[in-house]
Amino acid sequence: MRTLVLNAGYEPLAVVSFKRALVLVMNQKASIVEVDAGHPVWGSSGVYDRPSVILLSRYVRLPRGRAVPVSRRGVLRRDAHRCGYCGKTATTIDHVLPRSRGGADSWENLVACCLRCNNLKSDRTPTEMGWKLRSDPRMPHDVSWIVRGVESALPQWEDYLAPAA
Repeated sequence: MRTLVLNAGYEPLAVVSFKRALVLVMNQKASIVEVDAGHPVWGSSGVYDRPSVILLSRYVRLPRGRAVPVSRRGVLRRDAHRCGYCGKTATTIDHVLPRSRGGADSWENLVACCLRCNNLKSDRTPTEMGWKLRSDPRMPHDVSWIVRGVESALPQWEDYLAPAA
């Protein structure tokens, strides 16, 4: 079981094990906001609620602009496993500007790509092929990308992960 950790300002920080969350609560460094009902934790000194969401008692200052590291899995997830050129199911990634021409391994230069398009494109640019990208590749900024473990969020976390209006 996992627990969502909220900063003192209610912004999501991380996902930790329920054991780690209980330690934070017992050491009075956090308080329980949401409980996973029906799954109590039995200990030698009693029964405890299993935390689903906890709130830190002190604000944790984070470095500005936490960047999302580039990965093959991340590019495929960002593009919903759809080819950036034809829209079919993608299993590979492609450099828009090929590496052989100085293309970087960056969110802005990588797209999900089906094997057929990747082989056809080879070391050419989309313009040389007469192709258009279906969308502009960008670094993701959603909470689910910044807070590890949120990609498979529990239903009781939804209110805390929704973007502020």
